[in-house]
Amino acid sequence: MSQPGATGQAAVDQLLSVLDLDHTGEQTFRGMSPPVGPQRVYGGQVAGQALVAAGRTVAPERLVHSLHGYFVRPGDPAEPIEYQVENVRDGRSFSVRRSVALQHDRPIFFMSASFQRQEEGLDHQASAPLDVPGPDEVPTMTDRLSRYPERLGIWGQIPRPIDVRYVGEPGWVRPGDRPAEPHQRVWMRIDGKLPDDPLLHACALTYASDLTLLDSVLSVHGEVWGPGGVVGASLDHALWFHRPFRADEWFLYDCWSPSASGARGLAAGRMLTTDGRHIASAVQEGLLRRVGA
Repeated sequence: MSQPGATGQAAVDQLLSVLDLDHTGEQTFRGMSPPVGPQRVYGGQVAGQALVAAGRTVAPERLVHSLHGYFVRPGDPAEPIEYQVENVRDGRSFSVRRSVALQHDRPIFFMSASFQRQEEGLDHQASAPLDVPGPDEVPTMTDRLSRYPERLGIWGQIPRPIDVRYVGEPGWVRPGDRPAEPHQRVWMRIDGKLPDDPLLHACALTYASDLTLLDSVLSVHGEVWGPGGVVGASLDHALWFHRPFRADEWFLYDCWSPSASGARGLAAGRMLTTDGRHIASAVQEGLLRRVGA
């Protein structure tokens, strides 16, 4: 394990260790959380681990094309997570698995994932957004954090395996510092080198997909996370993989929110490579509640 606060390849190696589950039975696995992290298990971690578990029961030539999951209880990062995989179906072209994450014999997350053998077919995509500055043209996370030293506490302690570069203002700035924007756009990449295994890249992308998606709901209103703003939690998560990609190469996470009501917000996002290829899409609903200053 790397030391808390690691970045670059050291943090990526720790992420790889988190995604490398112990095989405890025919279709059961055990995962751990990083030694330092939030008070509850990060949603992208449990979704990524659940996909690792499901993918290890499928023939390697069948690649994941979609997953749909529900977060039902907060996870305890101090406790191991058990993953139980159900083989729902193995057909001629598709394999479907159900992966359930448990702590203290209770589910904290469950997911269905579908895998497909490679086939040829129709191919099109919507146009990529225009005039978006590239990843080298926007501030790094270190640049942004320098303006908010009060945020350095937790960010300085936890490993950061993902290089995250916001095109606009992030949701963790101070109240009043964020203009309302219809889209939240973030450049991301795994901040080091990953092995060539396509399943591992899909799991890393799944891990990253939960990081900023729900923030796009707040962006519509110029709202922020924390005191004087909003607290929230992911309720569900869906992800579709469209084209081959590497998670350790830059992709633009272009997110927006079509609706918010009833203390819930819906967020949608698409991931595009630097040359405009649409590699994945995500949709998530989250619980969002205002908190006082």
